[in-house]
Amino acid sequence: MALNLTEVDSVQILIKHKASCHCGAVELELSLPDGLVDIRCCDCSLCRRKGAIVASVPLSELKILKGEKNLRLYQFNTKTAKHYFCSICGIYTHHQRRSNPDQYGFNVACLEGINPLKIDNVPTYDGVYHPADHDA
Repeated sequence: MALNLTEVDSVQILIKHKASCHCGAVELELSLPDGLVDIRCCDCSLCRRKGAIVASVPLSELKILKGEKNLRLYQFNTKTAKHYFCSICGIYTHHQRRSNPDQYGFNVACLEGINPLKIDNVPTYDGVYHPADHDA
């Protein structure tokens, strides 16, 4: 069951919410009219290592405001998902999803004022046995 929130620890999720990497070289703006949608962790080999809590937006709802030249792309396995991180501080900001290429997953910890560790009962998606690897 999907976890969706309009606030985290009494902090409202804004309709237009800014996000950034740690050093501030990369800044994003996300359109979040429904708050955080499909909050989750993943247990694939990459996500286990980065430990991020993510949510999703349609591709058109994430805009890079600053630092696109500082973003680096990482791909592995099928090279379908596109994982982006800041080349200066190394923070993962977002990725184009493998399971839904019409969406970005984004690092909730990058949202201004939001502490994802205050989100209870975050579901873990099965990335080890990824749904795209199996017939429906």
